[in-house]
Amino acid sequence: VLMSSPEIASLSWGHMKVQGSTITYKDCKVWPGGSRTWDWRETGTEHSPGVQPADVKEVVEKGVQTLVIGRGMNEALKVPPSTVEYIKKQGIDVRVLQTEQAVKEYNALVAQGVRVGGVFHSTC
Repeated sequence: VLMSSPEIASLSWGHMKVQGSTITYKDCKVWPGGSRTWDWRETGTEHSPGVQPADVKEVVEKGVQTLVIGRGMNEALKVPPSTVEYIKKQGIDVRVLQTEQAVKEYNALVAQGVRVGGVFHSTC
């Protein structure tokens, strides 16, 4: 049975709640059947140059059809073309949006039954 993607239950500055998890995340990764904290230190990510293939690889490998990237409330987090290319090369539709818009988009896709993944930055 294919697990469905968990809905983002709530979003506010620095706080994200994901259905099925008791943890309040600051930044998070979500995929069909799960979620976890997105710790930038794991990959040495900075606001610029931004989201690296290494940041999305884990979600890409969960068999998602669409990946939504939340760039932060003020869109301070960059997403370089190389990362978008990497995702597209895997045959995955990618959407890069301001985080509130990204969460709306993500939840809409969940509601449609799409196998959607996301990486979201909940502050700047």
